Amino acid sequence: MEIRIATATDWPGIWPFLHEIVSAGETYTWPRDIDEGRARQMWLVPLPGRTVVAVDTDGTVLGSAKMAPNQLGPGDHVANASFMVAPWAAGRGVGRALGRHVLDLARADGYHAMQFNAVVASNTRAVALWRSLGFEVVGRIPEGFRHPTEGHVDLLVMYQRLGGPGQPPRAAG
Repeated sequence: MEIRIATATDWPGIWPFLHEIVSAGETYTWPRDIDEGRARQMWLVPLPGRTVVAVDTDGTVLGSAKMAPNQLGPGDHVANASFMVAPWAAGRGVGRALGRHVLDLARADGYHAMQFNAVVASNTRAVALWRSLGFEVVGRIPEGFRHPTEGHVDLLVMYQRLGGPGQPPRAAG
């Protein structure tokens, strides 16, 4: 598996599983009926953000992640990221590899921390993965997500500090 910066030609490999995941309504706060154009605009982020893909040896897209500043201006030193793995590629280490890669990108870009704003608490595999990669739950929005089968479930805010106390601030992008 190779992880690299996504290009426009990767979109046809991303859209089918992104659409499946978002339409299921179990893990993403996006509209379940999002159209392809809007999804592409939201996933293939402009600089200073970046979108990456994990591809198999034959070029098949196994998963993707996007990273960008969590806030603008004085809050742009904290990164935010989102991850999707094709359901048929689950259990192959794609999510873990993408997580490590994006954390390395964030460190290289000088971000002080990474924050996930809305991890669905019932997505136990994702919560366990992020904890294993050093994230902690720093906040909880009670019943902040309408799950299609479990009803209202909590959203978690997860955080990881990336740099030491002497790390210089991230350059504005």
